[in-house]
Amino acid sequence: MNRFVVCLTLLTLTTAAVHAQTPQAREVRTVPVASGVYMLMGNGGNIGLSIGPDATFIVDDQYAPMVPNIIAAIQKLTDKPVRFVVNTHWHGDHMGGNEAFGKAGSLIVAHDNVRRRLTSEQVIEFFNAKVPPSPKDALPVVTFSDTVTFHINNDELVASHVAAAHTDGDVIVYWKRANVIHMGDTFFASGYPFIDLGTGGTINGIIAAADQALAIANDNTKIIPGHGELATTAQLREYRQALTTIRDRIRTQIAANKTLPEVIGAKPTADFDEKYGKSFIKPEQFVEFVYKSLHSATGHRH
Repeated sequence: MNRFVVCLTLLTLTTAAVHAQTPQAREVRTVPVASGVYMLMGNGGNIGLSIGPDATFIVDDQYAPMVPNIIAAIQKLTDKPVRFVVNTHWHGDHMGGNEAFGKAGSLIVAHDNVRRRLTSEQVIEFFNAKVPPSPKDALPVVTFSDTVTFHINNDELVASHVAAAHTDGDVIVYWKRANVIHMGDTFFASGYPFIDLGTGGTINGIIAAADQALAIANDNTKIIPGHGELATTAQLREYRQALTTIRDRIRTQIAANKTLPEVIGAKPTADFDEKYGKSFIKPEQFVEFVYKSLHSATGHRH
């Protein structure tokens, strides 16, 4: 075990002890995606991993206690330390490992709004939770407003902002040569998406993020979702169509001056619930996200 791993392990175990409420570490499952590209599944959002002759590069880093297990999984594939970490957004299940990686020397990169969120107290209304500012070592060192490209491991990895989607700081990451897209939480392959309305998320932005990914994808593109199993372009297209249909149904209900309880009672998701309604976000919760998002966009009260 090299010095980089020792530093990460000690730091994350200490962080976990101080924050007893932090989710527990789980075994990491490594899923091959393309040559030199993997998806790591553990506790938190899916990690995209690029390894090769230049450096080790990851997209997201899950909860803090997961870092030693993440490092152990990576070390089975390469002895190079993690040089770059890209955060797809600011939620702790995707950037909880930032502090450990930052202290160990990884360069953290994210959208401008991610750093802005992490430097002040935030509230996630859905969980009724206050999130304190992050320590300095957890903050992105490099931020961008639109896109940033990494020329690394014989590929071009392009991180692109998708506006007002899951949050106001989402990015998707595209491996041009490997033909892989990491969607972050703009795509929940496991079910209906969580839309963080309080920090800039909208249903229209979620759909636009799918459109942005589909515009660069082809039938052979592998899609790494924020949560759920590795997906195909066809699955992302189907997800996008389901969300669009539900949105349009709810928009029609809003135009008819229906209240939120009335819209929930109309079950606008019913024909999609078998596929998308059995995971983290329940159908009535997703209807509420969409209803409030559309009301906010039109200036209605909900």
